[in-house]
Amino acid sequence: MKVAVYPGSFDPVTNGHLDIIERASPLFDQLIVTVAQNLEKKPLFSVNERVEMLKAVTSSISNVQIDTFEGLLVNYLKKQESKIIVKGLRAVTDFEIELQMALINKKLSGVETVFLVTSTEYSYLSSSIVKEIASLGGCVEGLVPKEVEKRLREKFGEK
Repeated sequence: MKVAVYPGSFDPVTNGHLDIIERASPLFDQLIVTVAQNLEKKPLFSVNERVEMLKAVTSSISNVQIDTFEGLLVNYLKKQESKIIVKGLRAVTDFEIELQMALINKKLSGVETVFLVTSTEYSYLSSSIVKEIASLGGCVEGLVPKEVEKRLREKFGEK
């Protein structure tokens, strides 16, 4: 059974993330989308809220499982009996950072990283941009799934 892991902060999950999930899931028997618990970051949404949103927006994809992890990603992969990491790439700047991580993960435990290029319509999209737009009262329709749009309005209030 080929199990792949798609890690990220998903704060919040965007249509770009969902695009990668939808395109990666048919490539593997199981795709585990896992929310990183990074204590150094100050997330807008709690880990539990991010898991809830991911479960809601991926509920129709039968081979996708949502989970969380902390610590080294390669240790999490070992626990999941996976040797494949999925990463989405938007631009050359993403590639430089992701290539470095892919090489160190390969060195640490022999895992492979599969890169999927984000669809053109999401190449500019990031969780940070979405949060900034929402915090300033802007419209995030089409940038995030409806469930996430609703949660952002609740966090920032209607403006």
